[in-house]
Amino acid sequence: MISGAEIMVKCLQEEGVRVVFGYPGAVICPFFDELYRTDIKAVLVRQEQNAAHSASGYARALSCVGVCVATSGPGALNLITGIATAYMDSIPLVCITGQVKSDVLGRDVFQEADITGACESFVKHSYLVKNTADLPRVFKEAFHIASTGRPGPVLIDVPVDIQQGVVEEFVYPDKVNIIGYKPSVHGHPMQVKKAIEMIKDSKRPIICAGGGVLTSGAKPKLREFSQITKIPVISTMMGIGVMPSDDPLYVGMIGSHGVKAANTAMHNADLIILCGARVGDRAVASPDQVVERANVIHIDIDPAEIGKNMKTTVPIVGDMKNVLGQMLKEIDYTAPEEWAEQIKKWKEQFAAVPQSFEGYVEPKSFIAKLSTMLKPKAVMAADVGQNQIWCANNYRIRDGRFLTSGGMGTMGYSVPAAVGAKLARPSRDVVAVCGDGAFQMSMNELATIAQENLNIKIIVMRNTVLGMVHELQDVHYGSRYAITELDTIPDFVALAKAYGIDSALASSNEEAEEYAKIMLKSDKPFVLVCNIHPKTSSR
Repeated sequence: MISGAEIMVKCLQEEGVRVVFGYPGAVICPFFDELYRTDIKAVLVRQEQNAAHSASGYARALSCVGVCVATSGPGALNLITGIATAYMDSIPLVCITGQVKSDVLGRDVFQEADITGACESFVKHSYLVKNTADLPRVFKEAFHIASTGRPGPVLIDVPVDIQQGVVEEFVYPDKVNIIGYKPSVHGHPMQVKKAIEMIKDSKRPIICAGGGVLTSGAKPKLREFSQITKIPVISTMMGIGVMPSDDPLYVGMIGSHGVKAANTAMHNADLIILCGARVGDRAVASPDQVVERANVIHIDIDPAEIGKNMKTTVPIVGDMKNVLGQMLKEIDYTAPEEWAEQIKKWKEQFAAVPQSFEGYVEPKSFIAKLSTMLKPKAVMAADVGQNQIWCANNYRIRDGRFLTSGGMGTMGYSVPAAVGAKLARPSRDVVAVCGDGAFQMSMNELATIAQENLNIKIIVMRNTVLGMVHELQDVHYGSRYAITELDTIPDFVALAKAYGIDSALASSNEEAEEYAKIMLKSDKPFVLVCNIHPKTSSR
């Protein structure tokens, strides 16, 4: 005989899961008790939302499905923001929650919450397990759904009596057959042919790469396609890393907080090849104006995204890696040299010179300098706010990863995401960059970092304001700073030391760079606090 809790653990083993992130509680104890007997590592976060963010960082760094676990009621509800964050950015997660006993569901007993109902609009699928014998099928389907098609989170809610129930034997399914769920993975040959003909007719083509390129593992294919055709590449925020920042064919990030050269290139292109990008409002504020001047080829695994924000001339539904492979077999085209020269001129013409303030760190140039100090495959996790934009536009990425919350814009993401990334890639440099506002949303994870002895470097941009909103209030609200000034903040250096973590405070770029050298030589976690002038712009 085998219990439901033991089945849940065996399912994770069958899926090759090595790490789960979670927080225990009474109705998930049977699961954690069985997990304790295995070599699967359980990481105790300090708040459940961070379990989802850590699982996200792990999944993105290792290109796998991340797993997070919480108990019922408030534990499960605390996962919600992390689940929604993963959903918006198409991150594959399996989120396991304990639930009260099946026979008291709906009676508002202690710590009961309808978590499947609460998460309905931002999960790919959810399960409320009602029979112990269904667990193997449910877990097999959950991992399949999370990782195929457009990836995303799947929720499995398991009542405690289902975990305690027993069946005669454990049999894990060999395959999945879900009626109505058959994602298209290869582009339609006729659509691919139309796209290639359209490319051949273009004079000013541009590739706009989104997070779907990275999620599908298509980065090498996209780089090859760009190199062969000499078509320049711009990216959304989630697409940062598809090309090395110093590649001559890479122009930069587009959008309201992007670089001017990339936006200018998009608005002057006669053909835009959208690759795994939904081009939301922060990426393209006026898509109708763009399509008046350009044809659009949109490639995406999710047919619902094609044409949703920008009208499409040639839609191609399929896995990005497969579609680019199909196009590489048939493409015979080189973009005009004068187009490349024009883009080069825009990059030089619009290169920004950051404003500096005496007695403060200038964050943009510091991030650029830090890039050169990190290993080529480093992982940078940027939080949300001004620090996110400073990193997105100035981090000179090579072969590493840039992790951030693009779709939901969730403050407090970077530190727990860095925890997950470091556990996934222990040999790589992992740096979290956050503002002093965002850091205070997740600084409790210093305890997790200390407990796990994770060699994570945290850079806190301390400007004593909620920078992005503060900047918005300057521009649109007559500098009326309604609850955006952080009048009382802790001594972050002392706080880090209270957790046994080395730390330092820098008030100039010279100091910041010297401390960064010390920080990166250390094999221990480190918190570097950088004093930033409150008027430093995100641009």
